[in-house]
Amino acid sequence: MIRILGTIFAGLLGLAFGSFLNVCLSRWPAGESVVTPRSHCRSCEHTLPWWENVPLVSWVFLRGRCRECGIRIGWRYPLVELAVGGLWALSFWNVSLDLLHSDFPQIFVANLLIFLVSQMILFWILVALAVFDAEHLWLPNSITLPGIAVGFAASLYRFVLPWNFTSSPNLPPYNWKEALGHLFYRDAIYRIASILAAASLILLIRWLYKLIRHREGLGLGDAKLMAMLAAWLGLPGALLSFAIAALLGAAVAVVLLAFSSKRTNTQNWGASKLPLGTFLCIGGIVSSLWGQPIIAAYLRWAGF
Repeated sequence: MIRILGTIFAGLLGLAFGSFLNVCLSRWPAGESVVTPRSHCRSCEHTLPWWENVPLVSWVFLRGRCRECGIRIGWRYPLVELAVGGLWALSFWNVSLDLLHSDFPQIFVANLLIFLVSQMILFWILVALAVFDAEHLWLPNSITLPGIAVGFAASLYRFVLPWNFTSSPNLPPYNWKEALGHLFYRDAIYRIASILAAASLILLIRWLYKLIRHREGLGLGDAKLMAMLAAWLGLPGALLSFAIAALLGAAVAVVLLAFSSKRTNTQNWGASKLPLGTFLCIGGIVSSLWGQPIIAAYLRWAGF
């Protein structure tokens, strides 16, 4: 029962943060403050009362239109709220089985809570970047660069342990502080190397594309996004995200080719710009939730 109630609470909290994200997605590209003025219709400037600003519910109640001017409120608003709410609920559901288990070692509860919060933050960031890139082909440095730093710090959560547990009589005499210190520095160096390798992959593809096609193919924002994914998920998780993004991009390109071939007087489909950052964000979400079993299944299939 506690697991269900906690999941519902996490989902409702995600809806609220998804609603705030919609404010950011609407105002940041225009250089506006996300604090003032209050939420309003961007067409008629009608200020929204609280009951018109309830996440998801208000959009359904208003039938997707402004109550004053009748202009359509885009599907992006409920979809973003649903995405953040659903992902946060799923995060809590996955973690709560260990968190609420009576046999789970208490010294690792802090680690698990940090992992849960960090995964929720990651999902919020990825949904934001996915929409920004889909709507504006823009991956803001104000999100990706702090995201790299926060992801790097969050990746070291496993070392947040009570240092006084070495006094337990059930543990053999061992310098646990020194051992964990070595692991901490080794993991930090590995994570930094992963960040650099992931960014270098995009930069290499970008350079090769420009060398062959004599024009820009990938933006530097994609390289920063890959670095951010490596900071949060490690190099294997970032590479899995890239593989998923490549498959999604290829599928969308095939659809565009099929539709453009049926039209006349259209631009060359090959000149169409696809939001690789959006596909990378989707891949990052999948990798964060199911990356380990996917990678393990692939390694078994490949015979490793």
